[in-house]
Amino acid sequence: MTEMQKICAAGDEFAIMFAEAGLPALKPATERYRGQGPYRYIKLTNARVIDGTGAPPWGPADLIIENGRITGLAKAGKAKPQDPSVALADYLVIDCSGKFLTPGFIDCHAHIGAPFHAKNGPQPSADYVYKLWLAHGVTTIRETGCFNGLSWTLEQQAAAEENRIDAPRILAYAPFPATTDYVKSLHTPEQTVAWLEDVKNAGADGIKFFGAPPSIMKAALEKCAQIGLRSCCHHAQLAVGRMNALQTAGWGLTSTEHSYGIPETLLEDQTLQAFPTDYDYGDEYLRFSAAGQTFTQAAQPGSAKWQSVLAGFLEKGHTFVPTFNVYDANRDLMRTRRADWHERFTDPTLWAYFQPQRGGHGAYWYRWSTTNEIEWRETFRRWMRFVNDYKNLGGRIGVGSDSGFMFQTYGFGFVRELELLQEAGFSPLEVLRAATAWGAELLGVGDDTGTLEIGKRADILIHNTNPLTDFKLLYGTGAMRLNDDSKSVDWDRSLETVIRNGVIFNPAELLEDVEAMVSAAREVA
Repeated sequence: MTEMQKICAAGDEFAIMFAEAGLPALKPATERYRGQGPYRYIKLTNARVIDGTGAPPWGPADLIIENGRITGLAKAGKAKPQDPSVALADYLVIDCSGKFLTPGFIDCHAHIGAPFHAKNGPQPSADYVYKLWLAHGVTTIRETGCFNGLSWTLEQQAAAEENRIDAPRILAYAPFPATTDYVKSLHTPEQTVAWLEDVKNAGADGIKFFGAPPSIMKAALEKCAQIGLRSCCHHAQLAVGRMNALQTAGWGLTSTEHSYGIPETLLEDQTLQAFPTDYDYGDEYLRFSAAGQTFTQAAQPGSAKWQSVLAGFLEKGHTFVPTFNVYDANRDLMRTRRADWHERFTDPTLWAYFQPQRGGHGAYWYRWSTTNEIEWRETFRRWMRFVNDYKNLGGRIGVGSDSGFMFQTYGFGFVRELELLQEAGFSPLEVLRAATAWGAELLGVGDDTGTLEIGKRADILIHNTNPLTDFKLLYGTGAMRLNDDSKSVDWDRSLETVIRNGVIFNPAELLEDVEAMVSAAREVA
């Protein structure tokens, strides 16, 4: 172990801080309870294909899977196995007549729980989180922060890849320990470079930033590019006054998370946001209510300044992961907190954490008002316009949920993000591309997954209806529909089967497990 690893524990700094505060990591998943297989040979026949590239549905087609990879995809009856010696009897054949195939979804901003929740009792297990993701078609996640510890996350990553647990593929982004409000153990560019080398050697896929002194941030991003670590940043208000998202994009930042740092690039008559006189970043209400005012202090949509900033990001090849859904309650708290799924699928500790509490990150509802909601609705209007304009110029957008905060439950929050991107102006086909191909490109795994193409991982979703007709059909609860024959309400759902790494999962079974976990947790509580 190097001296730097002794000081920084190579990516576990935040987990150590939480543990010392009495907020331990959540229970890891240790077993596989669901899913059939893995099967070496699978053939999907007579399907309609939405391949994730942006191409419209086509078919009927057959798709062949060998050892977890797509080896054949062609019109029905035309797809041939890569290994001609394999007999048809060796294949698991699934008739997909009248059904639709899409790539598995990619959640570009995810957390496998968070120690914050432990303030309100035992956290739900990682198994709870994974099952909710898989049940909503999420087959790959980017763990943006590894708050349970980088070493903990890498162990879960390996277990998922080896099919030892029911979980999506996990990409681990270690938190950068140079922020004043969390952990600050890096003080010089030299320390930063050494720490990044240790984290890379430990197995991290990337780094999650919250901000840092500019010289350290610049050195870190340049080093990340040099050694092959991707990066994402939540531009915290404590740091954005010294470097906004356009500056960090110029230093090599891969993606900007949420909206922070974006409106600061659009300021015209000032260089800093005009904060309320009583502002205190440590007060969660003031922090999040003021965040709803930044866009309204910036350049108007479509203005010369607006267009020049968009062009600047586009020139740098930057990506945005807006996570609209996690701020959805800011513009309509009552609707968000009464969502259909909370009663059956939201763990009681998670629900308790969502409630107003001082000091609870994202639990700032103790003063939330009509004025706050109106300000955030205007923020959403401008923010969505910015994201949609960037997409229309050729920029890339990733789909991220950031669930586990602000009344967003895992899996359900991801589907809500799809809806919100459509609200922003994306066509359903553009939304699906962002949730698959663009997410894979952002994470650096575009050659491996994200589209239905020969040679790529067979992360595949089977839908009984076209999911592009209504994203509500993807919710675990389904979409409310009137049954004209019975004159009663049905809850229709499109997602029927999830295939990942040769294992075939039934989303209904995964949701049954989650519902049982929630019921058991409520009995204990």
